Amino acid sequence: MRARPPSRVRTRTLRRALLVGLTALSLSAAPWATAAQGTSDKRPGADVITDWNRTAVAVIADDARRPTAEPFLWYGFVHAAVYNAVVGIEGRYAEYKWDVRGPRYASSEAAAATAARRVLLTYFPASRERIEKAYTASLAKIPDGTAQQQGERFGELAAERLIALREEDGRGERVTFAPEPAPGVWRPAPPTYSPAVNAWLGKVRPMLSDDPEQFMPGPPPALTSRRYARDLTETKAMGGRSGSRRSARQTETALFFSHPLPQQLQAGYRDHVTRHKLDIVDAARLFAAADTAAADATITAWNAKFTYALWRPVHAIRLAGTDGNPATEADPGWTPLLDTPPYPEYIGGHCANDGAVMAVLDRLTGGDIDLRLSSTPTGTTRTYKRSADFQRDTVNARVWSGIHFRTADEVGTRIGRAIGDWAMDHYFRPLR
Repeated sequence: MRARPPSRVRTRTLRRALLVGLTALSLSAAPWATAAQGTSDKRPGADVITDWNRTAVAVIADDARRPTAEPFLWYGFVHAAVYNAVVGIEGRYAEYKWDVRGPRYASSEAAAATAARRVLLTYFPASRERIEKAYTASLAKIPDGTAQQQGERFGELAAERLIALREEDGRGERVTFAPEPAPGVWRPAPPTYSPAVNAWLGKVRPMLSDDPEQFMPGPPPALTSRRYARDLTETKAMGGRSGSRRSARQTETALFFSHPLPQQLQAGYRDHVTRHKLDIVDAARLFAAADTAAADATITAWNAKFTYALWRPVHAIRLAGTDGNPATEADPGWTPLLDTPPYPEYIGGHCANDGAVMAVLDRLTGGDIDLRLSSTPTGTTRTYKRSADFQRDTVNARVWSGIHFRTADEVGTRIGRAIGDWAMDHYFRPLR
């Protein structure tokens, strides 16, 4: 069951195409845009990257209070622009959908700060005071002079490029989602019975892929299938708020990953960058690759959710007597450990993002991801050395929370990994 927007042309408009083309042409002709080859091997540290990630998180999560997985899209915007601003000056890696070089000795720190500032001000103008305060603090760390001025100019251009690329991309578009009640079909869940949120997110133009359907999964298991019965029985036994078979460690795992994932991962990236002493280029690449891949994983997951409109475990278990499957048994009073999010079940969005990010980190680190994450709900910290261990825990956590079936999580993880690998195959590659 597809959620369809109002009838109108969905392709990019001629005006947008002309704007992007003219912008690229004018930038490539800039008289000061000299090649970055031959830059000194001693590059600035990553403080400006982590500082602006922290500011972006504060603006998007605290000020704008963007719900669910939406922050991944905005983080992708910010860090794609920052990445272009940095590698356009420093070199080493191919730019993201751009081919413009900045002045050889411009300040990449000033460029990064300026690009982040411009993107955030464009999309979150109500947070101007916070953004400008962060910008003043960044520039105070950079010596005044021509290098800083050139870096600021190039950062503005990098941000303009990103903003032009994202014009009319489907953000916030009206999407009607009102499925008729039926066995297997999503409906608002207790305790709030909120309507579905962010249906538009599945219709946004991806940041990396040119085809919104490229990674679209097939349908979920049929209600009458053996696999569906197995999924329901497991979540019913392991994900309930009371009477569950979970161990204390399993409950802690479920609660650990109830921390908002976008913010949890960004903090983990900052910690990784700092502990491993990445320079400005590799830090910019890590954030850009992880966040753009997660943005596309979010879009794909939401497309699947609102296409298949599968009900969540809370209704599947309470109404199992209507599913036509003799291997399932209803429990009208069953309640999940965590409150059910207000959008459909399949595929698991958390796990789609996890898969995308893990594929990127595997490629960037050679497999030793060394990702340290903290969780406010549990007050604990975990360090993951292997992506397989992280993915095992996140898949289990969603089942043990009572808000997902295993199939939705496993398919989400697989789709996310495919997106992350595709991102690294086509973007953020070393220059020859």
